[in-house]
Amino acid sequence: MADETNHNQAGEVAPSTVDKQAPTVAEENAPSTDEPVATSLPTANTPDPKAANPETNPNAAKTTTAPKREKPAAQADGEEKPAAKAAAKKEKAPAVEDKPFVEFIQQEYLPAVQKAITQQGVADLQLSVAKQKVPITGFESGEECWQLVGSWQNGLRQFNVYFPDEDIQGKKGFSCNEGKKPSTFESFLIDERKITLDLLVFGLVQRLNGQKWLGRN
Repeated sequence: MADETNHNQAGEVAPSTVDKQAPTVAEENAPSTDEPVATSLPTANTPDPKAANPETNPNAAKTTTAPKREKPAAQADGEEKPAAKAAAKKEKAPAVEDKPFVEFIQQEYLPAVQKAITQQGVADLQLSVAKQKVPITGFESGEECWQLVGSWQNGLRQFNVYFPDEDIQGKKGFSCNEGKKPSTFESFLIDERKITLDLLVFGLVQRLNGQKWLGRN
C-alpha cells in the first residue's frame, strides 16, 4: 500500500486553526462603519464591574469617607452662658461699710473696737451704742447724735466717738475724760477721703494710745 504523503513532504503547509477562525471572529466584531462602536471583546484595561467590590477583589480601589463633625448643639434660649456664670461668681459681696449706718455701728464697728482694745491689755472694757445728747456744753445746742461709748477701770476712763451726720463718711468727733467732765470736742479722722471699718478702729486705738490709756501706759 502506498505511503500517505505528508503535507510537509509535499511542500504544502497545513492550514492553521487560528488562521481559519480569525477571519470569522474579525468579521463578527469588526465595525461596519467608521464610527466607533463598543464591542463585546474584553480588554485588559476594562475591569469587570462585578470584580470592583473591594471585599472580593483586593485590587479594587478603596475609598474612605471622612467622618462628619457634629456641630455643637445650639444653646437653648434663656440658658445662661458660661462666661455670664463666671462673671456672676466673681461679683464681689457688698462691703460692710455699705450697710445702713446703725447696723454698721452695732454689728461691725462695736465688735471690732472691743476686740482691738482688748488686745491692748484692757480686760474690763464696756462698750455701747446709743443716740443721746453730747456731754459737752455748747455742742450743737445739746442735740442728740449717735455715739460709741466706751469705758473701763470702773468708768474712770471713758471715751466717746460721735457721728452727728449718721454717716461714717460724714463729720465725726471724739472726746475722753478720766472721772471728770469730757474734754473739748475733737474732730476725728477728718483728713481721710474714704472711711473704712479698719480705719475707724485704727484711728480710735491710735487716739487712745496718744492719751496713754492702752498697753503699758
